[in-house]
Formats: sequence, structure tokens, C-alpha cells
Amino acid sequence: MTLDYPFWLKPVKAFSSQLGFKIENAEQFHAAIEETRESIRHFGDPFNEALEHADLPPEIQQANGNTCIAEQIISGTQGAPEGTVFQGEFNVHGVFDQPKDEGPAPYDRLEYPSSMPERIQRQMIDACKRFLEHIGYDNGCFNAEFMWDEENDKLWLVEFNTRISQSHSEMFIMVDGMSNHEVAIDIALGQRPSMPNRQGQFPVAAKCIIHKPHEDAIVKRVPSLAELEKLRERFPGTKVKLDVEPGMRLSDLSNQDSFSYHLGTIYLGADSHDQIRERYHACLEALHFEFDPVED
Repeated sequence: MTLDYPFWLKPVKAFSSQLGFKIENAEQFHAAIEETRESIRHFGDPFNEALEHADLPPEIQQANGNTCIAEQIISGTQGAPEGTVFQGEFNVHGVFDQPKDEGPAPYDRLEYPSSMPERIQRQMIDACKRFLEHIGYDNGCFNAEFMWDEENDKLWLVEFNTRISQSHSEMFIMVDGMSNHEVAIDIALGQRPSMPNRQGQFPVAAKCIIHKPHEDAIVKRVPSLAELEKLRERFPGTKVKLDVEPGMRLSDLSNQDSFSYHLGTIYLGADSHDQIRERYHACLEALHFEFDPVED
């Protein structure tokens, strides 16, 4: 199969969209391949060590973890069910949204619980169940990402992971009152997993990204402790995790994608999805960063 421009290019094994590129022409393709060859072994080599312990079909053995895949570009609203299979018993304990505002990042935030139509959530959950039964998966956790093309009412599968998502943990605590790590521990101990439902502090929670367009700079100023405390007083339950400090060069940050630099993360609780969006943008306005240009 041949893909026309534009398309996505990414490694078979990566983290947080690292080495993921939107390719619009041949020049971008060759530049992406060059950058990928320089860095792909960071995740590919350790993944290959894990693959040595698995019984793989020949075509997968030949590909290994230092290869890439090209994907057709799809659009819509992203949704992510997460659940468990225990002794053949399938269960979903949460469904997330990945809404996107205008900006360079692949997504701005994760929100829980999902605000997608109930029938679309059921379709995602049913697809997860049928896939896991087909491959004989048992006694483990999973999460999957889907894209719902609302205009054409088409559901696409983006990826499937046989684990919980650590990105979901804080939101489970805020909404349900318990981390999803608990169900992973239950299964490891041979116990039926159980999650409380809506026993947390907030009806809706979100993990929001503080990002800066992908232009190198030196961090001059980050929000002060007093400013962060004022933000927590304004929006109770808010947590801000900064990944930068004065003097750091953005290009030296680890685990960055090719779209923007991640300066930190905001965890928010609210009464509604609309309120989450309002609070997120209010936080971005209140968090004051300053940067100096990089000297040649």
C-alpha cells in the first residue's frame, strides 16, 4: 500500500510522540529519516531485548524495534478506554477524551470521564473486547486510543497498549478516589480488580500540558512558589509540575516530541468539561515563563 502526502511517520516503539513527524513532502521525509536514525535506538534497542524473550512470527523478527511505520492522517475526537481482563472477565473502568485546542501540540489535555456520545464509547469498548478475545489476552491491563471522525461517523483505532496508562492515574484519583495502579496490583496478586466509581473530589478532571512552540531557548524565569500557591487557592485541587528551571536549554530536555517543548503539567478538577477548558486557559495565562534566545 502506498500513502500519499501528508502522512505520519513514527517508530514502532516510542514515548510521548517522540520522533513522530507529520510528513508533507519528500524533503520533510528525508529530514525526518535522518533525525530518526540518530535517535531511534534509545527505545528500539531496549525493546529488542524484550522481544528476544517472545515467540514472534518471522515478519516481526525481521522488522525489530528500530523500524518505523507510516500512517494515514485521520482527524476527529480522540477517546481512550482503559480496563482489565482477569481470568477471562473483561472490564472497562474508565474512558478518557483527548480534546485539542488550537496549537502545535498533538493534544493539549486528557479529560476524564469522557464526554463522547454513549454509543461511541460502547463501540470503542466493544472493539477492545473483541480484539483482546481474538488474541487470547488474559490476566492483564489495557488501554486503547481511538479517533472518532464525527463528520463521517467513523471510528478509527490508533493504538493498543497492554498496560494501564500512568497519564490517567491522577485523574482517576481526582474523580473516582483511587489510582488505576491499584487494579494492576490486584491482577499481579491474582485478585479480581475493583475500582470505586465517582468517589473522588471532582466530577471532571484533566491532565493539561504546558507547552512552547518547538523553538530552542534558554529558560530565564519560571512561575514562583507564591504564584503556584495563588493558583491553587484560585482553583482548589490544582497541581502544577514544572519540568524546567532557570538556566536550562530547551533542546537539552529529555523525552520531547517534534511539535513543541513540554514545560510542565497541570492537573485540574472541575464541575464540567467546559469549566476544565476555562480553568486550563486561565492557568496558562497565570503561569509566567520567560526565555532568552540561544546564542550562536
